[in-house]
Amino acid sequence: MLNLNPTHWLFAFALALLLELCLGEPKRFHPLVGFGWLASKLERRFNPAHLSQIAGQSNLHNILRGALAWLLLTGASLAAFALLKNFTGWLADALALWFALGARSLFEHVRAIAQPLSAGDLPAARLAVSRIVSRNCTELDETGVAKAGLESTLENGADAIFASLFFFALFGGYGVLLHRLANTLDAMWGYKTPRLFHFGRIAARADDVLNFIPARLTALSYALLGHSRSAFSCWQNQAPLWDSPNAGPVMASGAGALQVSLGGEATYHGEIHSRPQLGCGPVPSAHDLQRGIVLVQKTLALWIALLFGGSLWML
Repeated sequence: MLNLNPTHWLFAFALALLLELCLGEPKRFHPLVGFGWLASKLERRFNPAHLSQIAGQSNLHNILRGALAWLLLTGASLAAFALLKNFTGWLADALALWFALGARSLFEHVRAIAQPLSAGDLPAARLAVSRIVSRNCTELDETGVAKAGLESTLENGADAIFASLFFFALFGGYGVLLHRLANTLDAMWGYKTPRLFHFGRIAARADDVLNFIPARLTALSYALLGHSRSAFSCWQNQAPLWDSPNAGPVMASGAGALQVSLGGEATYHGEIHSRPQLGCGPVPSAHDLQRGIVLVQKTLALWIALLFGGSLWML
């Protein structure tokens, strides 16, 4: 717990959870919105791929440009946090965790998919799922919407909730802030498109490294709190086939824990991707979206209990 004694860490943790429970994600003046604006500006400034071909620009040159942009954004943000922490102490750590956690927001978004899907309103369900996934949703059928929503529930549970708790447990506000910024830059720059393939390479790799342990702890939690035998089997046999080293274990374990089948074809940026199957059993329905929420909620309760117990033991 970097720069935090156990008492201050416990206060910061409790306050952040209380803010998340009562207020959820800030609706206005969210720091990540400003960070995203800066990231877009910096990408246009540093990345020549969106311009006409510039003579002498090698792939390595663009990778280094992306690395420099990544370091500038994360370094400046951490320096600003350090300045804030000098004035507010552990309150800054509490705010960092609150801004990073997205549990209530995730559950609200997924329920907004499940409700119209249950009512047979496919256009509304497509619109709702398009707000939390990057794939093309305009032609998804009911099964496609349910798959996209459930995959996002499981993966965002790992990225937005459990990885944030993991880094807060180890490094306080600095850790949770670094992870959230790296995850945001991966979401903005980490795509394998012609424009971002080289520029976003470091952003994608940094997110993979930071999420390696939290993703596997999340997968373990899903397995323990669901159909364990199916979850562990799917994790072992299917996760290595997935193109993401961290999303694979999380979604394979989560799908196995819920005993539903995910994966298959999906359209990203106009290109159809044939993805391996994850999980087992029937394809998901609107009801399974609610089951996914319950699995993430049970995992969140387990992590909170363990973190509170550990902090009290250290007092």
